[in-house]
Amino acid sequence: MRFDDLSFGSIRIDGVAYEHDVVVDRGKIRKRRKKPSREFRGEFGHTPLSIEERIPWRCRRLIIGTGNNDALPVMKDVKAEARRRKVDLVVLPTADAIKVLNARHKGTNAILHVTC
Repeated sequence: MRFDDLSFGSIRIDGVAYEHDVVVDRGKIRKRRKKPSREFRGEFGHTPLSIEERIPWRCRRLIIGTGNNDALPVMKDVKAEARRRKVDLVVLPTADAIKVLNARHKGTNAILHVTC
């Protein structure tokens, strides 16, 4: 899987442009459904990544791209669940996250925020 052409609101994966946040789960790409996390928006000033979302836990490492300006909050419950599941959680701005993803590490899933 090749990640490139990150710009505000868009990312290209294997030549296909996605204009929304994406979840990479064992080689499959789907849209991030953040509606379950919206109830926490007031607390963070931005819709965070919460345990209420469908997080792709079936991996050894989960990379979370926090956006172009590193603005996506990751709730403490997500970090605690990663520890409980023994999943290496890597939280980086999305530009840095795609550099790590392009290193082609097996057993890695991702959630990539493509705006702020």
